[in-house]
Amino acid sequence: MLKLENITKRFGSVVANRRITLEVAPGEVLALLGENGAGKTTLVSILYGLYAPDEGRILLEGKEVRIPSPKAAQRLGIALVPQHPELIEAHTVAENLALGLDLPAVFSRRALVRRLRALLEGHPLGVDLEAPVARLSAGEKQRVELLRALLNRPKVLILDEPTSVLTPKEAEALFQEIQRLKAVGLSVIFISHKLDEVLAIADRIAVLRAGEKVGEVLRQEADKDLLVRLMVGRRLAPPPRVPPPREEVVLEVEDLFVPRHGFPVQGVSFSLRAGEVLGIAGVAGSGQAELVQALAGLRPFRGRIRFREGPWPRDPARLFALGVAHIPEERSMGVVEGMSVAENLALRTYRRFAPGGILNHRAMEKEAEALIGRYGIRTPSPRTPVRFLSGGNVQKVILARELQVSPRLLLAMHPTYGVDVGASEEVHGRILDLVQAGSAVLLVSEDLDEILSLSHRVAALYHGRFVGPIPREEADRERLGRMMTEGRV
Repeated sequence: MLKLENITKRFGSVVANRRITLEVAPGEVLALLGENGAGKTTLVSILYGLYAPDEGRILLEGKEVRIPSPKAAQRLGIALVPQHPELIEAHTVAENLALGLDLPAVFSRRALVRRLRALLEGHPLGVDLEAPVARLSAGEKQRVELLRALLNRPKVLILDEPTSVLTPKEAEALFQEIQRLKAVGLSVIFISHKLDEVLAIADRIAVLRAGEKVGEVLRQEADKDLLVRLMVGRRLAPPPRVPPPREEVVLEVEDLFVPRHGFPVQGVSFSLRAGEVLGIAGVAGSGQAELVQALAGLRPFRGRIRFREGPWPRDPARLFALGVAHIPEERSMGVVEGMSVAENLALRTYRRFAPGGILNHRAMEKEAEALIGRYGIRTPSPRTPVRFLSGGNVQKVILARELQVSPRLLLAMHPTYGVDVGASEEVHGRILDLVQAGSAVLLVSEDLDEILSLSHRVAALYHGRFVGPIPREEADRERLGRMMTEGRV
């Protein structure tokens, strides 16, 4: 169905892809693995017409094709579900889905909704067609992107980290849909950092490292150890043990109410001690984002919050000054894409580089270089705009900025979203270093293994209500799943 031959792409002196050859047959799932910055997104961008290759060619159904734009890719039958949803926030779900359909010049909204309901009847990834996209959670936005890609019945479907913000149940529904599409001859390129998913869904697995293809194996010949060695060139260390928490109470939340579309976050009460990780799970859209945004000073709330026995300011800058760091749900909320890596790393501390009111760029970039090295951020230079970095490296920029001064409290939402296995290991290690030093961590994640491996206590949000918490020793995936989907411990 699709073949890429000797694809090379350069950005100045940086070679993002070097002579990469890949092939995917009809009815086959080819998984594409690699560390952040390995070249996966660049390769996909070439295939979808966002970049032109400097060398090499693309063959579709045996014929060489040029793909100068995403529109050309769509006409050829190539669909992409991007890692970050690219939807029009002010429009409804139906209106966003309409952008991918061949519609008459004049049609009513009611007719559009009727047609979409008929097309999506019985679909496992259904969503509320009349909901404004701005009110959807990250997981719900991802489902809209998946549906939009599938509505045009593509020949080749590219899935870039499609399950990063999906619950296990939603991911299972997606895999069932992929199996159904395979049966009718669809070719799928599946990009993921989750090795269990890759081993469950792929027919073949190709691995990129530093812009080159370093291996390709059949699923039945692969295991986690082999894939990790191909990706990062080494074995992963076993996860460190979480030290027990201290007695000091860092955060107290009583009867918190956060207004939101649908079910409000209500009646949330918990405490968090120094050196403790409280893990919170939940189906996408259950109120996790609103809870963290309220605590981060980004959303109004009612209720009582105390921080180290003092009042809780409702201002992000004052919170950071007190020692509260925040990793947001979506990377786009955590960086300014048009600004450089150095400028983004200094967003919290820029006043230090402007003692006389004039920004000292040299000092700012020197400190940025140290953080880039410490956190393994792959960037051509500190002056590179963040929009040119891979998703995982953008996440590292956020982590480096928020953790450069050890916080007393870390509000971490999906801290390893879109991050490769080696970088995930590093992020978890940094979180546990904070915990060992006495920091408290509120960990919100849809990766149940992440919650169960790092937390002292676990809880869930169900329709905006807090379920739990319970000690980690009493929790497993099945019990946590009940808390998320049924609202009972």
